[in-house]
Amino acid sequence: MLEKIQTPIAAELQRYVAIFQEAMNSDNELLASALAHITRRLGKMMRPTLVLLSARVAGRIGDDVLHAAAGLEMLHTASLVHDDVVDESAMRRGQRSVNAIFDNKAAVLVGDFITSKALTELALTRNIDVVGRMAWLGQTLADGELEQLANTQLTTFDEAPYYSVIAKKTAALFSSCAYIGAMLGGADAAAVATLERFGHLTGLCFQMRDDIFDFDETLDVGKPKGNDMQEGKLTLPVLYALAKTATPNAGAASTPATEHAYFRRLALKVRVHEASRLEIQELVDFTVRSGGVAYAKAEMCRLRDEAVALLASFANNEITNALRLYLDFVVERQS
Repeated sequence: MLEKIQTPIAAELQRYVAIFQEAMNSDNELLASALAHITRRLGKMMRPTLVLLSARVAGRIGDDVLHAAAGLEMLHTASLVHDDVVDESAMRRGQRSVNAIFDNKAAVLVGDFITSKALTELALTRNIDVVGRMAWLGQTLADGELEQLANTQLTTFDEAPYYSVIAKKTAALFSSCAYIGAMLGGADAAAVATLERFGHLTGLCFQMRDDIFDFDETLDVGKPKGNDMQEGKLTLPVLYALAKTATPNAGAASTPATEHAYFRRLALKVRVHEASRLEIQELVDFTVRSGGVAYAKAEMCRLRDEAVALLASFANNEITNALRLYLDFVVERQS
């Protein structure tokens, strides 16, 4: 499906890859080694694809669009390098993280270098609005990470803090990709706003899908199941399971109320990194049987449908279809 999505922008995507790889270079031996490790797998190029498709809605993909796509992907990459330091993660996309291969000091500096390279790419667009949006995005990503850290002190299990974090950490990036691509592509203000909203909703779906992976034993997504809880994060599936009214379990030795209280205590232990692997697995199992995963999938599909409805205002059927397939891929992907 991804190849079909990228067909209308295949030539431009090749030019983007050349720009990205050229920028992710250094004469410093340690830095070059770290950058080579990061760029060894380009991944699915989800964010650059959204930039280019959004630009193509209005028909234009110039060099400024390609530099913007590279800059946005570099800022995203830098944020992941820094996130792995904060979360003490040893794996990223199925391979060892930068901090695991080198150390935290080197990883922070590598992230700083990539951030600076991102700014260089954005400057090449010669568009002050693009630079301003990039600055806002960098602040928003950091804000989201800090808010996520603060949420470890919460004693309630509301969904609002979760949505606030994923809006800042993931949806802001996707909305910026669509916004900048559409703006540089020459779309009118209404189309830019529509695509920005489309990107926001797509980003929410993307993060929800990632969070659902944490509960699916059948998938190998490069990280162990329950990894989010290991890092102190409670995502939408478990928040729903903890907040809903407890229901009896056939054959359960304890009453529903006492069982539910037990898992709420476990969740609080997760937030302060005091839960064992066994306790985390218990909470994963509880979430699945309480309908938490099914609920998160339903919410993701609701947002997907809202995003699809936005595409009706565009006349370019080829690009509209590509964007619809893009959204389907986000929701249905297995890794």
